[in-house]
Amino acid sequence: MKINLINIAAFLLILGGLNVEAQTPAVKLPIDPETKLITYKEVVTVPGTPAELYNRAIEWINKQYKNPADATKVRDQASGIIEIVHRIELTKTEQGSSLVAGRVDYSMKLELKDGRYRYSITNFNMKDISRQPFERYLNKQDKSYIPAWDDYLKQVDDFTRNLIESLKHGMQAPAEKKPDTW
Repeated sequence: MKINLINIAAFLLILGGLNVEAQTPAVKLPIDPETKLITYKEVVTVPGTPAELYNRAIEWINKQYKNPADATKVRDQASGIIEIVHRIELTKTEQGSSLVAGRVDYSMKLELKDGRYRYSITNFNMKDISRQPFERYLNKQDKSYIPAWDDYLKQVDDFTRNLIESLKHGMQAPAEKKPDTW
């Protein structure tokens, strides 16, 4: 009888430990300490004048977005500020088919200075009946929580990190062309 109680207690402890591990977030998203919003922000050093960086940013935007005029809300070359509002489409798999699970709006701000630029990607909002701050999906204690939220968080993080890598690549100084000597 003692052995059975010990086995049951050990099983419950192991099961309890697995349950706690399953509740830890799969993705660690950057949270701004002041605004408490999911925010990706960095200052990137790259050669170029503000005008050159502005032109590279516009070129990147034109390649990145299907409708760049609609995506950009502010294009101010004099102040070196570009603001973008766009969306991420989330997917879910049901019965072997990929379906749209929702759309998450986000805003991106580019600030261009001599030899550097700063990007800030924030204001993630899930479009539902009304707009819901995406930070809600971090709360596993929310009464509406479902395990699919973890996947949505990962999709947003993956999309944003790929967007940042694309931006960094697009903002690099163009390679010098060799003169055509023949």
